[in-house]
Amino acid sequence: MIVEGSVVPFAPSWESLEGRETPEWFPRAKFGLWAHWGPQCQPGFGDWYARNMYLPGTDAFRFHRERYGHPSQFGFKDVINEWKASRWDPEELVALYARTGARYFVAMANHHDNLDLWDSPHHAWNSVRVGPHRDIVGEWAAAARSHGLRFGVSVHAAHAWSWYEPSQGADPDGPLAGVPYDGRLTKADGAGTWWEGLDPQELYAQDHRPIPGFDQPKTINHHWDWPDPEHRPDTAYQANFKARTLQLARTYRPDLVYFDDTVLPLHQCGPVGLEIAAELYNLGEDMIVCGKILDERRRRALTWDVERGASDRIEPHPWQTCTCLGSWHYDTRRLAGHTYKSVAQVVGMLADVVSKNGNLLLSVPITGDGEIDDDERAILAGIGDWLAVNGEAIFDTVPWKVFGEGPSADNPPALRDQGFNEGGTMTAADIRYTTTDTALYATALARPDGPVVLRRLGRAAGLLDRQITGVHALGDDRPVRWRHEDQALIIESPAQVHRIQLTS
Repeated sequence: MIVEGSVVPFAPSWESLEGRETPEWFPRAKFGLWAHWGPQCQPGFGDWYARNMYLPGTDAFRFHRERYGHPSQFGFKDVINEWKASRWDPEELVALYARTGARYFVAMANHHDNLDLWDSPHHAWNSVRVGPHRDIVGEWAAAARSHGLRFGVSVHAAHAWSWYEPSQGADPDGPLAGVPYDGRLTKADGAGTWWEGLDPQELYAQDHRPIPGFDQPKTINHHWDWPDPEHRPDTAYQANFKARTLQLARTYRPDLVYFDDTVLPLHQCGPVGLEIAAELYNLGEDMIVCGKILDERRRRALTWDVERGASDRIEPHPWQTCTCLGSWHYDTRRLAGHTYKSVAQVVGMLADVVSKNGNLLLSVPITGDGEIDDDERAILAGIGDWLAVNGEAIFDTVPWKVFGEGPSADNPPALRDQGFNEGGTMTAADIRYTTTDTALYATALARPDGPVVLRRLGRAAGLLDRQITGVHALGDDRPVRWRHEDQALIIESPAQVHRIQLTS
């Protein structure tokens, strides 16, 4: 922060962090793409695989036994060993993301599975030493910067302590009932194996007594924020997480660090989260630090991230929604059923979020081998085509006096916890507004099949303080017929986005 012309380092307190200023690049960027990619994509069986494979009764439990065998003999550490990323070409993928229109790119640096995807000196379970034997973060960073994109990382590993607890379990019945899963193994057990010299406890972090009911799928939801001090991570675990995270940031100098945590990592356990945030801000004035479930005060100190959802108002501070075309981790069932988000859904979300002072960070699932599938490529091509025509209503804009109108504006879905309110119906009557110094943009969340009626721009609404001098349909040079009435601005062109010129 700057005090009377001098730079003062940030301190690990909310009072200090509130002094940060949002860097100019972030609210201008609007659209980012995200590679939420790691070893859990290798099985191609969707989200939270490294946890669910140890939970009897889940689909992943059954799938794992059919494909790999019992997790006492083939646990997630062995899935990591199978993950080679043999077809991954970060340069080709980031070039595609840049052509799509992304202004920033975010790479997952680790997930709850606790594998660091860089050459991590504080954590032996990293992608240079095991699995692909490649510096995933470093290669992503180089590709992003070569294509002029801002670079970010997402960090999720703070929760490995409790998230991995099912790996301490055992089958409750059947021929291997009571045989411990591999979450109890130690370094000494590795003699003569591929992982000799590595300590599974460093990966699984299970040298502790688990939460009661740890072997039930939903238990983690009630203990996500470690409400019981008895089951919080110990100081050594917290210190190691801090060292790993700060070394990551100092080495790769990301412009954005996304934490998949309530407020900040380990926030409920002590000062570590605030210490990390202060050090990140001290690395440079372009830094964005994202956290979830933030109150109004904390949104002044951090950038609020909403998972799979959106605010219902114009936010006073820039914020971000994160979502995915399908499942967070690659799931072959999505491709088989063609159940990804459509181009129309993505661009509708983008227009909605931007109208409320937010950015959209979109994850494109990547196979274990390191590729994206044909359906995803077609969706990215469609997004790119839309932005090539309509991007001026998105990039470098700011919210107008109201974010929009229509059914979804009148009755917005409520946020649940950190988000999860996406998926509502978007119609041509749902309009979102953005503006620049010279124009006002009206974007319909679905393509109209008739005249566009903008009631917020009617004379009686009293929101316009300048005269409308012209209306243009983006992507169409033909003259547009329009009329300005007391109740609405009525545009005869059924284009999805219109530029409305106003007197200076």
